[in-house]
Amino acid sequence: MVQLTADDDLRGAQVVDADMRGATFRFANLSGSRFDQSYLTHAVMRGVDLEDAEVDGSIDGLVLNGVAVEPLVQAALDERFPGRAGRRSTDSAEQLAAFDAAQERWSEVIARATAHPALRDASVGGEWSVAQTLRHLVFATDSWLRLSVLGLPDAFCPIGVPFSEWDTRAPALGVDMTASPSWDEVLAARADRVAQVRAFLAGQTPETFAGLPHGLPPWDDGAPEEHRRTMTVARCMGVVGNEEWEHLRFALRDLDALAAGAVS
Repeated sequence: MVQLTADDDLRGAQVVDADMRGATFRFANLSGSRFDQSYLTHAVMRGVDLEDAEVDGSIDGLVLNGVAVEPLVQAALDERFPGRAGRRSTDSAEQLAAFDAAQERWSEVIARATAHPALRDASVGGEWSVAQTLRHLVFATDSWLRLSVLGLPDAFCPIGVPFSEWDTRAPALGVDMTASPSWDEVLAARADRVAQVRAFLAGQTPETFAGLPHGLPPWDDGAPEEHRRTMTVARCMGVVGNEEWEHLRFALRDLDALAAGAVS
């Protein structure tokens, strides 16, 4: 067991790809720390100071001072973003309405980036730029509609951007990690995938939407059988819808930060 004490100066340390399951932090000063793409599932925090902390990520089941946080957060986000609530509906018409509402807001983001080219590839705090985010949404559609639901053999667009954990394995899917597409190429790929989602959702019946997909993405290969049985077409498309709304929120946040001069 590794034990670190006050005698160990770890200020500015970087912990990368470390398995710290079951670790205990006691009287530790983590002020200003940053956790990226990290798993804190079932973490227990007692007597902690989260003043001015900022969290983005899955908080399903999070209880803060005895209060379930997730329902409150989701209600606040649904109020802030009209149309968002139907993104994971089991009704295809409601999902389509939520998807269309997201596209209305995405059109604002695209218009801002088109009018100001410097915004297209600008990053805030190491997050994806607008162009990278749009390419990631292409990847998300390819993963959950084209591959999982439709079972297409060449499901992935070469300029898609995968989630970070899949960077090194993306080439096996047909994704070119060295791609540097133009803004027009990004918009064309994005428009094509948006049209495919709309057409698919518009053509669903209650029976087909409740059915099982062709398969699941390779990163879900090891998922429990119960999970695989419950991943209906509706749930797969719900992932697409959730990606649309979550990354829209991030894009709007970062564009506002860029407008305020917080460019990194």
